[in-house]
Amino acid sequence: MQSEQLEISSFLTRHPPFDTLPPEARDEMARQVEVSYFRAGGDILFLGQPIAALYLVRSGAVETFRRSGELYNRLSEGGIFGQLGLMMNHRVRFPVKALEDSLLYAIPAEIFHDYCDRFETFGDYFESEASSLLHRSVLSLRQGSDLISTEVGSLIQHQSVEVAPTITVRAAAEQMTQKQVPALLVVAQEGAERHLLGIITDYELRSRVLALGLPATTAVAEVMATHLPAIDTNDYLFSAMLTMLRENAHHLPVLQGGVPVAVLSLTDLVRQESQSSLLLVRSIFSQPDVDGLERLAQQLPAVFSRMVQADANSHMIGSAMAVIGRSFKQRLLELAEEAIGPPPLPYCFLALGSMARDEQLIYTDQDNALILDNSYNPEAHGDYFAQLAQWVSDGLDRCGYRYCSGGIMATNPSWRLTLNGWKEQFNRWIEEPDPRALLNSSIFFDLDGVAGEIAWGESLRRYIAGKTRDNGRFLACLARNALNRTPPLGFFKGFVLEKDGKHNHVINLKRRGTAPLTDVIRVHALAVGSDRVNSFERIEEIAGKKLLPQGKERDLRDALEFIAMVRIRHQVKEIAAGEEVDNSIDPEALSGFERRNLREAFEILSSAQNFLKYRYHAAMARNRKV
Repeated sequence: MQSEQLEISSFLTRHPPFDTLPPEARDEMARQVEVSYFRAGGDILFLGQPIAALYLVRSGAVETFRRSGELYNRLSEGGIFGQLGLMMNHRVRFPVKALEDSLLYAIPAEIFHDYCDRFETFGDYFESEASSLLHRSVLSLRQGSDLISTEVGSLIQHQSVEVAPTITVRAAAEQMTQKQVPALLVVAQEGAERHLLGIITDYELRSRVLALGLPATTAVAEVMATHLPAIDTNDYLFSAMLTMLRENAHHLPVLQGGVPVAVLSLTDLVRQESQSSLLLVRSIFSQPDVDGLERLAQQLPAVFSRMVQADANSHMIGSAMAVIGRSFKQRLLELAEEAIGPPPLPYCFLALGSMARDEQLIYTDQDNALILDNSYNPEAHGDYFAQLAQWVSDGLDRCGYRYCSGGIMATNPSWRLTLNGWKEQFNRWIEEPDPRALLNSSIFFDLDGVAGEIAWGESLRRYIAGKTRDNGRFLACLARNALNRTPPLGFFKGFVLEKDGKHNHVINLKRRGTAPLTDVIRVHALAVGSDRVNSFERIEEIAGKKLLPQGKERDLRDALEFIAMVRIRHQVKEIAAGEEVDNSIDPEALSGFERRNLREAFEILSSAQNFLKYRYHAAMARNRKV
């Protein structure tokens, strides 16, 4: 070796974890190290840039920062940085600057990953800084997102402009012009207390005053918007974004301690949001026909990919994609009613499965149903709702939401029932459970109202939760079905690979990962009488009931998050390569870090399924005897 390489090898010997490497491996690393010099104040790594090396501080000092610019850590001689980016997606997750004139050793990513795989102590060093490898990677995903870590209050720069309900629309317009604000909060003063009554925006002035020819002396109380989804200053921007998406709202009142303090606008969020999901939803509701929606749906892969590239976590991605899917359904229902006429009686259009759970990804089947008013008469009303369902289903298919091969769509008369009819159906599933029937109907236990009388969906969920809580026989059947799809682990915890369609030696991350995890979580949620639908929210409720051993709720959450993110990143790569998107992944295409964490996530799933057997064993045994 040359003298410089000998010096590098000697330096590595003095600092962990390099001191644990065999001498020949350390010497080989020294031969591949590149030496770089940075002056004080200079940028070393930028957020989001590709990273291809692990960095070791030879001399000097550096500072690492969070996305927000907040100081994260200071490192001096022997300090290491860049490992998290190498372990996750090969992009810088913490920007780095030189605090002093600094000499750095750059160790190529290839040798870093190779040594992590080959030398257990070396690999463990980088994976033991938190109590769980999996938890660490999940936390990094969550902390990496401005939308989920920034509170609404941080965006407020000006107090809201408030008016009394008795002022005229002319006076309101004058105030909006004078104070250069797009919205006014209508507030009633009762003694020292103020109550939010409504909001006036440019939209109300155009659509409810000018378009109807109302006089300028009209009181704002007559035209203000009163359906007011509000947010708190402590809510995160992600919650505000979802509220705007769901309500198709341009402005949200912001409350502090229940008192109005500001208005959050779409523009405020767009400045913060790095994806275009908000803008896409706006465009969905402005399309005049299905042709326009079909063209717009072609943007979905780009929107999906941008969210992943911006380090959104699976909950954020799943929620945003579900809201987009709901928006397509809502606009299709509006177009359907324009085409075939208004409905003869009230209805609620239901989303089922991943869309209802806010866990939807790119390119999915459509699973939906209809709740009809109890006055529904098949002879008088059947044709209309059959046409409505077909209209929406055909439109969804054109927009990329494939027909459900199992016929779980509102086009199937079996899934167009009155509210009382649905209660009777769930009562049969719950009180007279049949494992084979439940196998095909478990998706109905993940439901949410999309359009129409959405409160009916909430009512039905509460009814279900009341019937399933502590219902041993039903839970036994559901638990048994949740054991049908097992994680792909062999006897020695190696991966069991399979043929999946045109792919050989792969793992289907949905069928063998996220789906069985969702099944396990659903059983426990229904056991405690939860009416939540989202898996992460269900886990929170389960945790509050002390149903699982301590720490197991966090394990479930982290396993679901990690498997989902591996699946999501795999799909983004396929989109970038112009390939058909699927859920089948070759473990050899993953980094060693990802393989180890994926194996740990599957072990958590296996343990969770074993606990199902233990938790519902007695009921399972009784059910087998029936």
